[in-house]
Amino acid sequence: MKIAIIGYGKMGKMIEQIAISRGHDIVSIIDTDNQQDFDSEAFASADVAIEFTNPTAAYGNYLKAFAKGVKVVSGSTGWMKDHGDDVRRMCQDEGKTLFWASNFSVGVAIFSAVNRYLAKIMAGFPQYSVSMEETHHVHKLDAPSGTAITLAEEIIDNIGRKDKWVKGTLLAPDGSLTGTDQCADDEIAINSIRRGEVPGIHTVKYDSEADCITITHDAHSRKGFALGAVLAAEYAKNHSGLLTISDMFKF
Repeated sequence: MKIAIIGYGKMGKMIEQIAISRGHDIVSIIDTDNQQDFDSEAFASADVAIEFTNPTAAYGNYLKAFAKGVKVVSGSTGWMKDHGDDVRRMCQDEGKTLFWASNFSVGVAIFSAVNRYLAKIMAGFPQYSVSMEETHHVHKLDAPSGTAITLAEEIIDNIGRKDKWVKGTLLAPDGSLTGTDQCADDEIAINSIRRGEVPGIHTVKYDSEADCITITHDAHSRKGFALGAVLAAEYAKNHSGLLTISDMFKF
């Protein structure tokens, strides 16, 4: 398969290594200094482009790839509020393909399935309060993480007594704490921590007077995210529309 890479940071480089190890060809690598390559024959020859950039660039990158008939796999977050409806329309009505996920890790996909199932069980046990915490490296700009938001929305869809998530506390690298973890009964607070080079830790906790039930996913490196993105590209090559992890993994 021919793969283009959009965004050549740590994730982009790891995706390149894994894609090559799985027998794929990297036909184009686009970063901030060579945006003109979106118009190249090499980019247009790609079966799929894998995009990991930032919220301000992601949507524009999708449009450029779609214009060349290239399918996109993307892990960029933060764009959906402003552009989600437009992307859904393009995928549903115009034949474009975007495989989007806030987290491509196979382990997170499994964790997400456990999260949904546990929330269904906890719908019948209102004595348990639910809270969330996510920890990431100091370079991460958004808080809470896209993965944490996805997990929270899964809880909301399954537990019945929660209507929305809210931003909780943020513990910054310098030790300063902002925000509050206090929220209304129908809300889930997501607390965030930024420290070191942590690839990602997500914890969901159900607490009661009698006991506490906790599930955690702790990423050891970014390798799991990169492998998942390449697996998504392999899936997207033969599928179309707006795709996500639940399409690829039928848990």
